[in-house]
Amino acid sequence: MIGTFWALIPAILAIALALIFKEVYSSLFAGILIGGIFYAISTATGFTGFLTHIFNDGLVAQLSDSYNAGILIFLVVLGIMVVLMNKAGGSAAFGEWAKKLIKTKAGAQIATIILGILIFIDDYFNCLTVGSVMRPVTDKHGLSREKLAYLIDSTAAPICIIAPVSSWAAAVAGFAGEGENGFTLFCKAIPFNFYAILTIIMMFALVLMKVEFGAMAKFEKAAQIINDKDEAPAESKGKVIDLVVPILILIISCVIGMLYSGGFFNKDGAYLNVIEGFSNSDASVGLALGSFGALIITVFFYMFRKVLSFSGAMACIPEGFKAMVPAILILVLAWTLKGMTDSLGAKEYVAGLVTNAQGLKSFLPAIIFVIACGLAFATGTSWGTFGILIPICIAAFPNVADPIRIISISACMAGAVCGDHCSPISDTTIMSSAGAQCNHVNHVATQLPYALSTAIISFICYIVAGFVHNAVVPLILGAALICVMCWFFKKNEN
Repeated sequence: MIGTFWALIPAILAIALALIFKEVYSSLFAGILIGGIFYAISTATGFTGFLTHIFNDGLVAQLSDSYNAGILIFLVVLGIMVVLMNKAGGSAAFGEWAKKLIKTKAGAQIATIILGILIFIDDYFNCLTVGSVMRPVTDKHGLSREKLAYLIDSTAAPICIIAPVSSWAAAVAGFAGEGENGFTLFCKAIPFNFYAILTIIMMFALVLMKVEFGAMAKFEKAAQIINDKDEAPAESKGKVIDLVVPILILIISCVIGMLYSGGFFNKDGAYLNVIEGFSNSDASVGLALGSFGALIITVFFYMFRKVLSFSGAMACIPEGFKAMVPAILILVLAWTLKGMTDSLGAKEYVAGLVTNAQGLKSFLPAIIFVIACGLAFATGTSWGTFGILIPICIAAFPNVADPIRIISISACMAGAVCGDHCSPISDTTIMSSAGAQCNHVNHVATQLPYALSTAIISFICYIVAGFVHNAVVPLILGAALICVMCWFFKKNEN
């Protein structure tokens, strides 16, 4: 079963069970069990090997991984920060202020999108920060938590993959081969990243044309009915600065933390500019350091403002941890499931598919896009996907002047983001649900029609790009198709 289609079965089963039964924990664990069974059969290690692979090589290994541990620390600290801001009254005050400034539901959505675009440093940071800041505002304007989760998810990975200064740019640069300028490669690929760009266009089109379709339409109608029941504002001594200042501190601290992890502050001056600092950064370390520093400063800030006592701030720590337990549990299970598919040789199987498609050169970007989508969807990781496929694309097109080369590399990155965006076991999808405080399965079910529609249009764009060898024509075509699609659904609304 190793290195064959069987390697993808555990992830496919977990995703199918989650979507059918609307229960994610048992679905993920079922996928892990199947992966352990397949591995034990393939390696003839029996029941002992099955147990060892699941718990020792799986759950324990993922929890003890330093990168994963850093992300979990970041999650917990952000959970504590959110509780602190709520207890201090900052979230409520910001909601009341924004309600006066933002008059419409469309305005609340546009503000969410713009904030998501501005926080392009890291997708994890984006998901939880945008959610905590905009949730009070969108709630007051009758936006469903499912729609908020979609907007958060669509301005996380899609923004990071087209932002030159981000943890994603650093990751892509690291996957380039020797003698290849990874940062230059990333920048050249940006105009051809059709899925990321069209996802942003799709969000604006949905908001400005006031159209919803699929499962999202049902949740939006329900949210509007709930919003029609006015509620009296809660009494609070908190001010807008009690949310804005901690968020700014968090952003600055995380940027400094990532630069620090990249060696920007080395005394020997090894890295002299911001881009090099980000390119060499470790997002896990940087975000953990930055968020922890921001937490300490925020506690002292609230004590100085006398909106929260020290004992009150300390009481927020277990509350914040408890708030993040569901997201942490899903993340750990998703990481373990990815470990199962890796041990079964899913990467090697997909690499073989790409290599065998060399005869269809003009169609290769579209083919790579689909393969990257499938792999990222099944494994729940975009970084792992373009880590597998980018070196293959570089090796397949050694001629730097070949236009298909950069289009194929970009298709790999776009497909990875698309599959990640659609996958219920993706860490970004999980954290978008956490940021919006939305049921995870509902988020996946409502986001899928939007993400798949954009994916189909992106696929068409890559077919066109394979023949015209430029980004302008496919992007114009893609934007036009999105507008036509939204117009069609608007016209056929019940």
